[in-house]
Amino acid sequence: MKIALVIGSTISTIKDNAIGGRKLLIVRNADTAGKEMGERYVAVDTASAGTGDLVLVTDGSSARYTQQTTEAPVDAVILGVIDSLELGGTVTYRKE
Repeated sequence: MKIALVIGSTISTIKDNAIGGRKLLIVRNADTAGKEMGERYVAVDTASAGTGDLVLVTDGSSARYTQQTTEAPVDAVILGVIDSLELGGTVTYRKE
């Protein structure tokens, strides 16, 4: 899994039926403090995330192993919204 920041959303009215009704969010990988890095990409949201949320993302073939994305043509999926991150006893991120 990767840590990513939700930076926006996209609307696609015409799409494969397997992802019909699914929210598509634009994310960018992030460090443990929530700072953006790397390329932007679209992920299917299965965790009710929103813009500004730090999230857990899985990609590649693993993205098709959730209950909501089985057999769907997806390459990235948001699995959870992060409440806080702690490294070595120090909290590096806490959701406001």
